[in-house]
Amino acid sequence: MDRRAFLAGALGFCATPRAAAAQPQAKIARIGVLINTPSIAIGGVPPDPAAQRLTEAFLGRLRELGYVEGRNLAMEYRFAQGRPERFPALAIELVNLNVDVILVNVNRTAMAAQRATTKIPIVIVIAEDPVGAGLVNSLARPGGNITGLVGVIDPEILGKNLQFLEVMLPKGAPVAILLEATSPTSPRYLKAIDEAARKLGVRLVPTVVHGVEELEHAFVVIKQARARGFVVSGDPLFYANRRRVNDLAVRDGLAASWLYREGVDTGGLMSYGASLPDLARRAATYVDRILKGAKPGDLAMEQPTTFELVINLKTAKALGVTIPASMLLQADEVIE
Repeated sequence: MDRRAFLAGALGFCATPRAAAAQPQAKIARIGVLINTPSIAIGGVPPDPAAQRLTEAFLGRLRELGYVEGRNLAMEYRFAQGRPERFPALAIELVNLNVDVILVNVNRTAMAAQRATTKIPIVIVIAEDPVGAGLVNSLARPGGNITGLVGVIDPEILGKNLQFLEVMLPKGAPVAILLEATSPTSPRYLKAIDEAARKLGVRLVPTVVHGVEELEHAFVVIKQARARGFVVSGDPLFYANRRRVNDLAVRDGLAASWLYREGVDTGGLMSYGASLPDLARRAATYVDRILKGAKPGDLAMEQPTTFELVINLKTAKALGVTIPASMLLQADEVIE
């Protein structure tokens, strides 16, 4: 090898690592998650299975879109762990971390996040009447820093829950609605189900709790009203304590109807509503569009297009409830 070739090769060798080092690193997307129950193991406590399933659906869709944790994606989780009063402080923590997007599950967490920031985009998985709640200007053009998916609160969906309960309960039996006193969405649930109950001729028993410690008393109220079943509103308090709610229901011989199938997985009799994992996957698409430059205020909010009926036959047997064959045929899933 002549001297000139040797020098060229040596210089090329020395330049290679410098050139590689000079390559710009891929931008890491930082996503904050603000929800009620843990979706990952924390402090030695295992995750809530339902929250974990939603997070896995969300992350699975992000992977399909090219985001991989540890490479170009960093997740920051904050969990209220059954104490909704913690949401405001947890939201401020995520804002102080300067995350790119905040993912929330329902109105209560969205409100806490919106009070903490009007600049960082917020994507909500299950918005409950976001226009009526003042979170957005309209579903077509949200207009602020919030967008995402809408979990339906209307007489039609809640009416379906009442209808399904009616065919399983003694004719003319009252039906209760379980509400959380401090939840900003409780009045909307009550208004919608009251309208549905009047159309169906069902006597409704509104039952309100201020916290998990009042659940026992709530079931005393329901029994005293001679109700044989109840619909659970979508508040995070009940979602976080759904096994407790279902255990009390079975103990007292009450049929529990949930808006989401996660309540049936833990012993509820039935559910009718949108698929939460599907909504979580669709939320990931919103996050991707925002990370690529879209403004949340310009992204129309989507409503569920498919709903699922899930029935727990084991719970039906424990309650002595007979599920009509026609209802079993309609079910998307029957848990035995």
